[in-house]
Amino acid sequence: MDKIERLISIIMILLKKDVVSANEFAQLFHVSKRTILRDMETLSLSNIPVYAIQGVHGGFGLMNEYKVDKRLLSSADLEHILTALGGLEKILVSEEVEMTIKKIEAMVSPLSLKGSIQLSFYDWEGRSEILPILKTCQESIGKRRLISFEYLDKDGAPTARMVEPYQLHFSETSWYLKGYCLYRKGYRTFKLSRINHLTMDEKTFNPRDYLAEQEQKASYEPQLVAIKALISPSIKDHFIERYGSKCIEAYSPEFFLATVHVPQNSTGYKFLAGFGTNLRIVEPKAYVEEFKSYLKQMMATYSKDY
Repeated sequence: MDKIERLISIIMILLKKDVVSANEFAQLFHVSKRTILRDMETLSLSNIPVYAIQGVHGGFGLMNEYKVDKRLLSSADLEHILTALGGLEKILVSEEVEMTIKKIEAMVSPLSLKGSIQLSFYDWEGRSEILPILKTCQESIGKRRLISFEYLDKDGAPTARMVEPYQLHFSETSWYLKGYCLYRKGYRTFKLSRINHLTMDEKTFNPRDYLAEQEQKASYEPQLVAIKALISPSIKDHFIERYGSKCIEAYSPEFFLATVHVPQNSTGYKFLAGFGTNLRIVEPKAYVEEFKSYLKQMMATYSKDY
């Protein structure tokens, strides 16, 4: 964190808290107490009304007159931000997010944190391995620099890629990179867990019209098929969360009838197979046969002696 960012952060914290000690600031920003004292001198010279309080419970504060018009976020606003960041921290595994959380926590009174909403994401161990790739992609997007990497397709076949990176996207359980592939001459979406040997080039690029990427979005979407499936009451909530209650209708004492759209590929088959004996596809017949073929291939894997 550079000095300017640290000074802005100090002002934000003092806007919400009455008194903060030099030691608290030093620990928060990982600098010396002497550096914090120099920061306070800089703020005073910049006409920011910082004052010092001596003693055991002393520290630095801002004149109340300055706080009245400068406070932009309420405690409730900050609590909502903290809730969202708390969930993001598990997904992003980032020191930057952790620092942001600490800074905002310092702006909120401990007594005002009600904790009425909590976001929980499973802390997958593999996310820490993806973090270097995530950071390199994020840096390359900001600096408009090309990246090169080896990309594995769904069958594990490697291909060399050089990409103009435009956006990182988190979907359900995975991170993706959206960009323009110079080798394939088109917009592509890359799953970060399939990227190997990522390097950021010194060469920069001029961003293309990002609206063009949105026009290409349809090419990323797999073909969806409307299917009807009998589902047991034990998995009804899963379908309501994903597709809404309107997709389900009464069928019999043992089953509900669900009408949903799923991909007509291995992704769709894996999703449906995950429900085991709690689900049975009934329509369309062609999809039923393809799903049965997928299950037979799975069973054949266990019939082989290795």
